[in-house]
Amino acid sequence: MEPKRINKYLAECGICSRREADRLVSEGRVRVNGLPAYNGQIVTGEEEIKVNGQLIRTTLDKVVLAFYKPEGVVVTTKDPHVKKTVIDYVDYPSRLTYAGRLDKDSEGLLLLTNDGDFIHAAMKGNHHYEKEYLVTLNREVQDQDIQTLREGVFLPELEVKTRKCAIERIGKYSVNMVLTQGLNRQIRRMWQTVGYTVTKLKRVRVINIELKSLKPGEYRIIEGEELQMMYQQVGM
Repeated sequence: MEPKRINKYLAECGICSRREADRLVSEGRVRVNGLPAYNGQIVTGEEEIKVNGQLIRTTLDKVVLAFYKPEGVVVTTKDPHVKKTVIDYVDYPSRLTYAGRLDKDSEGLLLLTNDGDFIHAAMKGNHHYEKEYLVTLNREVQDQDIQTLREGVFLPELEVKTRKCAIERIGKYSVNMVLTQGLNRQIRRMWQTVGYTVTKLKRVRVINIELKSLKPGEYRIIEGEELQMMYQQVGM
């Protein structure tokens, strides 16, 4: 393997994004041949590299999964306060992590992968790729509230205004939403600004990848033309 920076190496191993790798190195959680790693360090893959005490090896076969995250499953790799994380839930032979998040109370499509370069590309805020959701609300949806949210609203907790988005009514209490943003609990916060509570939230598409016929807890491997189109849309 050609020499590369430690953050890129960890990303290619599917451990995390490059930015997250920099944080792990800064916190002293990465060691190279028994010594603390440093940001910018060059490695070849021949070294003994450990993260949180676990020996890391590069992943040669890249894989991306479309996973139907059930409601109540936490999207994290490790949490001592959680009995079962999304990584524990998916029985797959390779070490995977998530590209993007979905909060505990939501369900639907989550992309899982060991391709660190894809994680890095997908987490960049400047790509503005689409994510589509089915949203159920606690009361009848009013047209003026839909229009308000389409134009973007200020979220005081996050001190940011949301981007313009597409919203279409699909029922008396439900809408379809397409966002190009991924703020913390964004949809729930958006509807709260106009006096609604989200009672159910289901993500059905990320970029060009659709949930299709997957049931909660199931996954499928993304491959072929579908995979190539996804890579292209995140700039890879």
